[in-house]
Amino acid sequence: MNAELSVRAHSRLAEVPAKQWDTFGSPDAPLSHEFLSALEETGCLGEAVGWIPMHLSFAAKGGGGPFAAMPAYIKTNSFGEFVFDWAWAEAHSRAGQAYYPKWVIASPFTPVTGRRLLAPAEVPDSSREAMLERAVKAGEAVGVSSMHWLFCTDPVLLEAPMLVQRMGCQFHWHNAGYRDFADFLDRFNAKRRKELKRERRQVLDAGIEIERIAGSQVDAAIWNRFHALYRSTFDKHGNYPALSAGFFHRIGETMGEKIMLVLARRKSNLVAAGFFLVGEDTLYGRYWGASEDVPSLHFEVCYYQGLEFCLERGLSCFQPGAQGEHKVSRGFEPTPTWSAHWIADPRLRAAIARHVEAERLHMEGYMQALECRLPFKKESGC
Repeated sequence: MNAELSVRAHSRLAEVPAKQWDTFGSPDAPLSHEFLSALEETGCLGEAVGWIPMHLSFAAKGGGGPFAAMPAYIKTNSFGEFVFDWAWAEAHSRAGQAYYPKWVIASPFTPVTGRRLLAPAEVPDSSREAMLERAVKAGEAVGVSSMHWLFCTDPVLLEAPMLVQRMGCQFHWHNAGYRDFADFLDRFNAKRRKELKRERRQVLDAGIEIERIAGSQVDAAIWNRFHALYRSTFDKHGNYPALSAGFFHRIGETMGEKIMLVLARRKSNLVAAGFFLVGEDTLYGRYWGASEDVPSLHFEVCYYQGLEFCLERGLSCFQPGAQGEHKVSRGFEPTPTWSAHWIADPRLRAAIARHVEAERLHMEGYMQALECRLPFKKESGC
């Protein structure tokens, strides 16, 4: 199985049966067949938005079906990736080269960490290295400028000499064996604990009632209302709402308990809602929307309800989304993220590698400074 691999490109995930996809190391919710195929089949992807499905599957030469895959997309822009490479595109342009199309291996519009070489645990590193080599050869054959494994945790990708490894930062919550939310708050210093309790009271005092429900319990009317809230929030900030109402209806039917909605009502009116994906041991916060500007409502819906859910379920990690230093004062710790990049042109690859190394040193200093802003009782340092 090592170097003797064949690779096949798939323009539709439906070409790989769901049962087969799930044997590729049991992908977590953001890379599940249900989630990715729903994006394709409800109008969220395609040439119009610059996310063109082109997945790769790998099989042993000489027989047998595929044993591994990469969820991959030809990109004609850099939107919806959250690993910002506009400067790299400009550098290619100055060198007289086109940066687009490029090939991205990730979950579209979903900046969550995880494996990008989907294969069962028993597949050896030598085979995973062969997968990477075959993928790069496919990229060379297609003629893309570059390949990008975003928010990856695969050791093979993070150690490969042919790739440029880029460090980023998100803010994650890690379960230290807390009994409940009160036990988690007990770790806070007195000032910040008081502030957080006040934020939660503000929502109650505004007459807001909060409910958490599984995707299987969400009816069509709630999905439509959630989608309207989601769109309005994106429109308010001048962003593109990539996900269709049909997408949410679809995954509500197919993903069931892998989805959690937090609903905020004033009397009978749904005034805000948050959308989460539930993984094996991680909660992924994704989208939210609100029709009213209620103090601290965003924190309650997007963070505190998610934390309570993790504590009730015994989940070990909560990834509430990209960016947002305001998460630090609420107990989310600065956490390094990694992406791995293959750049076709050797000169540009060397220049980008130098840039990424300087960026890493800056990022390490930035994260160290943020550690001093965590709300926990000081044990050492800062």
